[in-house]
Amino acid sequence: MTPDEIAARMNGRLVGTADGRYEAFLASPMVQNHAAFIELMDDGTLACLWFGGTLEGKSDISIHGTVLAPGAEAFGPTVQLSHDTERSEQNPVLARDAEGNWQLIHTAQPAGNQDECLLRSRPIRLEGDRLVGRAPRDLDLPLGTFVRARFVRRKDGATLMPVFRCISRPGQRWNGSHDTAGVAVSHDDGRNWVLSEVPDSIGSVHMTIVPLDGDHLAAFYRRRQSDFVHRSESRDGGFSWSAPAPTDVPNNNSSINVIRLADGRLAMVGNPTSAATSADRRVSLYDEIEAGDDRPDASGGCAPVWGVPRAPLTLSVSSDGGLTWPLRRIIDDSPGTCLTNNSVDGRNKELSYPYLLEGPDGALHVAYTYFRRAIKYVRLPQGWIDGEHS
Repeated sequence: MTPDEIAARMNGRLVGTADGRYEAFLASPMVQNHAAFIELMDDGTLACLWFGGTLEGKSDISIHGTVLAPGAEAFGPTVQLSHDTERSEQNPVLARDAEGNWQLIHTAQPAGNQDECLLRSRPIRLEGDRLVGRAPRDLDLPLGTFVRARFVRRKDGATLMPVFRCISRPGQRWNGSHDTAGVAVSHDDGRNWVLSEVPDSIGSVHMTIVPLDGDHLAAFYRRRQSDFVHRSESRDGGFSWSAPAPTDVPNNNSSINVIRLADGRLAMVGNPTSAATSADRRVSLYDEIEAGDDRPDASGGCAPVWGVPRAPLTLSVSSDGGLTWPLRRIIDDSPGTCLTNNSVDGRNKELSYPYLLEGPDGALHVAYTYFRRAIKYVRLPQGWIDGEHS
């Protein structure tokens, strides 16, 4: 589809397909929409949030959100939930505090300088058919701390926020070469945070924590090196973590999401491609907005690979705690071209940054970036994952 054809379908209305799924392109007044996050709220309402504006990294990028009420045939109105006119506000995450109140946490950075990012939190609630946010506050974490994944409660009651660190190099421009993984820990329900590092994690980002059994937790990582999804684990309930090690799922330096299903298996959504499967390359994530910044790219660290196609969008399944992923099904497919972030000239064909959850009825809900123009939502019926609706 062309950008105009996509825009014509961005009405939030669910459309059924032959294999039992339902799809919708979410409404947005912005030409660029990216980095979806989905969560079920207390009454079964599905909330979807993302960032939108003209181009990732620009100061008009803000957080937007919409909701799908139980039984509804369309998502409600899309609302803007953040309003910083100086920073690019990205990567929304919803988390619930001990009193059951929802918080919206997101990043805020100047231009493409992810190493200067702030993390912000604001109360958010559902009012009728829309989300409403209150004033934000900055979290007490080092500049360059990024969020993307759901929070987890540790066995001592502490809140675990998986993060990645965009490390600043004096006099050099951020390019991802020194990014590492970490866990921000709060013992007072998010008012204060202490950062701990995942050992030997350079290049491993977007940490996603999945509880297994007892004190056993697994974590999964996007890779700057565009090689494979990496995995680490904790055997003490989240107090300490092993160094990330590769799984058998390729990764293209783009976001993944992993959940544990009701039947105990793990499900992962992402693009199982890598630098070894494509020669496509771009200089950096923000090469379209870096004019006037004459600093050299950061040196040392790992060697990030940007521009590997972001497609197909694939659901992978593991029965051994995420060590291997033999079952893989394609949700959506395209050329995946991502050599530009532009949303209006039709060159970008990525299906990326997916988010996943399982509903009480066993249906799988997925939201992801469609050609950088829209957020696409797909509901997969129970059994689809095992080929029952082919």
